[in-house]
Formats: sequence, C-alpha cells, structure tokens
Amino acid sequence: MERRIFDAHCHYDDDKFDEDRNELLSSLPEKGVFAVVTNGTDIKTSETSLELAEKYDFVYAAVGIHPESTEETDISQIDNYIEKIAKLLEHKKAVALGEAGLDYYWDIPKEEQHIIFEKQLQLAADIGKPIIIHDREAHGDTLGYLKRYKPFGLLHCYSGSVEMLKEVFRYGDMMISLGGTVTFKNARVPVEVAKEVPLEKLLLETDAPYLAPVPFRGKRCDSSLILHTAQRIGEIRGISTEDVLKYTLENARRFYNV
Repeated sequence: MERRIFDAHCHYDDDKFDEDRNELLSSLPEKGVFAVVTNGTDIKTSETSLELAEKYDFVYAAVGIHPESTEETDISQIDNYIEKIAKLLEHKKAVALGEAGLDYYWDIPKEEQHIIFEKQLQLAADIGKPIIIHDREAHGDTLGYLKRYKPFGLLHCYSGSVEMLKEVFRYGDMMISLGGTVTFKNARVPVEVAKEVPLEKLLLETDAPYLAPVPFRGKRCDSSLILHTAQRIGEIRGISTEDVLKYTLENARRFYNV
C-alpha cells in the first residue's frame, strides 16, 4: 500500500506499547503510514522519542515538557531543563518542541505550568522550531500566550470552538490537528471545527495510544487508525478520504519540514 498517512501527534514511548512496540511500529508503513511524530512529555520520554526516531526512518520526534510533568519538574532548575531540551532539539530528527502547554483539567500548580510553558515558547522562538501546544480547559490563557508570542505552532487535539479558531489564526502561524474525537457520537463541537477549519491549516493525529476513533473507541490507538478520522472529516466536508489524507500529509510535511 502506498504510504499516505501522517500522524502529527502520538506517544509511542507510552507503556501501553511496551509489549509489542517494535512489532507495531515495523508494521505501520505497510498499513499506509508515511510518517509519525512521537512526542516527549519530559526529558526522559523526549530522549526515548529520539531513540525511536533513530530506529525507524518514518518516525520523527518532538521534545519538551508537558504540563502534567510540572510536579516532577524542579522549577528552580527550569533553565537547566530548557538547556537540555535545546540540546535535544539539535538532533536531526527532532522536528518540533513539544508537547508543551497548559492543563487546567488536572489539579496541577498553575504558576509553575505558566513558567514552564513560557520558557518553551521563548526557546521555540529563539531557535525557529515549531511548538506543539497542549490546551486542556485553558483556552483563555493559551490564547493570551499565542497573542504575546505569535508562535509557529500546532494546537494539538484541538478542543476549542469555531469562534476560538478564528482567534488562533490571528496570532502566529498556527495549525490545528484533529483526532479520533471527531468520530465520537456526541462530537458536536469537533464536527463544527472539522467543517470550518481551512484545509491548509489542518493536520491529523491520533494522540496514540489514546482517543481511538470509532469503531475502535476505548481500545489502544495507533497511527493506522487515522484512516477512520480522515473518512469522517471527508464526510463532514463533502470531500473524499483520499483528499483529506493528501492535504493533511502535505500540510504536515510543510509544518515539520520533512
């Protein structure tokens, strides 16, 4: 099968892949997967992501500190962490900084989240790398940072409204990615977003091993399942699955420079 799927955001370091990681990754190209970007959430998983990228030609890595890693990050040493991230970003297969951002769903100290996120926004700007942004129930503050830094970035697993989308595109060179949630039965807002987002701004993702699309909801996700997300977006927009895959492949290659 011709490779055509670009999974813009996933986590193949996750322990849900421990039993069969190599077998699964080795099988993805024959299932139509052209490329994946596996994201670190702290220094250790960022290093693991780079190791996977070194092992597989079609795997690329993003390295960064996720807001859920805030409590494990010694904020007094944040500059040292940022130096380590900067060093990892020198790797030839490190295509973005991330996953970074804000998460207000969990009870995580907000002040520390803001310090870590802002440091990473500044680093991405300094070195000219795209940044992958996590925004969970923190839309207002996330928009504030977009307005301030105007990043070259991706709002992954976009959960905001169509109205917010218009604001996002005003601040920086931003892309959004949609995943399995657009296929869910109760997915009203994701469907509205999938209909309205400009095709040239759209990427597809899995967030694997999470958020598997229907009919695999609740099971472990992998990059090959993007096909179901692409089919649903095609239905919403009145275009073919192949066109969705073609546009999002071209967009992802341009965004990640691969």
